Amino acid sequence: MTKAADLANLIGNINAGGGGVNRNVIINGTMNVAQRGTSATGLGSGSQSYDTVDRFSMTPNATAGRLTMEQAGTGSDGPDGLANCIKLSCTTADTSIAAGEILLLSTGLEGQNVQVFQKGKTDARPFAVSFYVKGNASATYVAELYDHDNTRQVSKTFNVTTNWSRVELSFPADTTGTFDDDSALSLTLQIWLHAGSTYGGGTLNTTWGSVTQANRAAGISSFFSSTSNTFFITGVQLEVGQNPTEFEHEPFERTLLKCQRYYYRINPEAAYTRFGIGSNLSTTAAEIYNYLPVSMRSNPSVETTGTLSNYVLYDSDDTLTATSIAIEGGNNDGNQLVILDVGVSSGLTDGGSCQLMANNNSSVFLAFNSEL
Repeated sequence: MTKAADLANLIGNINAGGGGVNRNVIINGTMNVAQRGTSATGLGSGSQSYDTVDRFSMTPNATAGRLTMEQAGTGSDGPDGLANCIKLSCTTADTSIAAGEILLLSTGLEGQNVQVFQKGKTDARPFAVSFYVKGNASATYVAELYDHDNTRQVSKTFNVTTNWSRVELSFPADTTGTFDDDSALSLTLQIWLHAGSTYGGGTLNTTWGSVTQANRAAGISSFFSSTSNTFFITGVQLEVGQNPTEFEHEPFERTLLKCQRYYYRINPEAAYTRFGIGSNLSTTAAEIYNYLPVSMRSNPSVETTGTLSNYVLYDSDDTLTATSIAIEGGNNDGNQLVILDVGVSSGLTDGGSCQLMANNNSSVFLAFNSEL
């Protein structure tokens, strides 16, 4: 896109009610943040999961098809200013596609963060979607906007080639169905990479309408058609307007904080990584306090590594193996302080202080999850 064309698109989007800074409502479209890790193998069945790059999930339901998901570099031919991407590699093919099979790469948005689109109102605004893609061969996939509050959707096809190319899609405004103004899931941008007849057996729905499952992904290629297949994506942007504009970059630390609203992981630094300090409530229970870098979207769940024997409570007298770790009920929602209830079989000094630590294991982590 030339500078003149980008300026014209930006002016057009401003006239449509968008433009300016903070116009991209997608979080981590640069694929820079990957708190969970950089690679996940054997994906292809089960429910929605966040496996590598923050804010982007996989929803697989394939009988045989399997894939590896990675945070990868874009390479010497990558888009300007975008060093990272999601890379998907087919590891097991699936050429006999059952009706209900799907493979979706998705990112979800809170209702309060998409009010700018004025959806459901007389002055509703259009949606402009853009991203960079590449594959091992030519393929056709589908980008879909899905309105969870009103069960409405719209889809557009796009093409992938062996070179990085920018996909630019314009989705119409929708004067039916407002987004809820809250912290729950309202809108999902998702990429359809594989679909059985249940989702692709109809005619693609390119204007907003009530969901007809067969019209969501009609006409797409199958990512699982060959173990040679790859799919790369980066620079994902969703903004108000008729035309996509140049990708909006932001500082890494700002992106990281946005991601940590949904998932915050304390990664191991040593064999006895400290995961918080607190006080003993009795000889068998303690409260551990974690001050988070940002308020989470909702009251989080806690994620641990493997078995509870990987964690110990240490007070001034003893090192005791944890028997339970749970979020304390009450006021964790919307606060930066999250309290953990940690249990042991016995031995704590009642009323004393303690630390929650890894038990001589340098791969142990602790995480808080409030994903959409």
